[in-house]
Amino acid sequence: MTGEPDQSEGGEQPKRRRRRRRRKPSGSAINGGGRAATTPATDDAPRAAAVPPGTKPKKKQPSKGRKGAAKGAAKGGARKPTPGKGPVHKEVSAGGVVYRRDGDGLEVVLASRRTRRGELAWGLAKGGIEQGEDAETAAVREVREETGLTAEIEADLGDTKYFYVWDDVRIRKTVHFFLMRHTGGDTGDRDDEMEEVRWFPMERAIKRAAYRGERDMLQRAAELLR
Repeated sequence: MTGEPDQSEGGEQPKRRRRRRRRKPSGSAINGGGRAATTPATDDAPRAAAVPPGTKPKKKQPSKGRKGAAKGAAKGGARKPTPGKGPVHKEVSAGGVVYRRDGDGLEVVLASRRTRRGELAWGLAKGGIEQGEDAETAAVREVREETGLTAEIEADLGDTKYFYVWDDVRIRKTVHFFLMRHTGGDTGDRDDEMEEVRWFPMERAIKRAAYRGERDMLQRAAELLR
């Protein structure tokens, strides 16, 4: 077959190799390192096809084992569904930054609970808005239930949004937070869900809170209370 030889990426043509005539060895063994006698080609033993000059013979691809076949099937076939992929459910909650003044200092209350991994996480009191409630009513109720304290709303701190996965369901959660002034109550009257409720100086509470969104809420509260 004739035609223009292929060119490399740099534009240089590959060198032509001299065509050599191959000799087919006979079925007899080679003794002493000598050359085997050649026999003429027959119908049962045809000569090897000539390779055109300037081309390279194709390498025989190794057969795929079980691992290779399985890997190829995984690439070409349907992938196993990833947990959390699918419709997104929405949740809305409300909570509060409850503060009190201790002389010239400022303290806020944090509550701790165990995560699904068993770790202790400190954060703000918050919970779901029940049917018939507005965000303000839900925030006051959740503070009372989770901390045992009563408080009054003084300002709206805005909201925080985040995603999480629960039982392979993706959930987009929005939490409305309010600045709340402590008016009474006892931390011993809290729900069993919370392991501990404690007052922290504002600056320490900002560092101790486990979640970034809640740290932002504490920071906003600190700016309003200056």
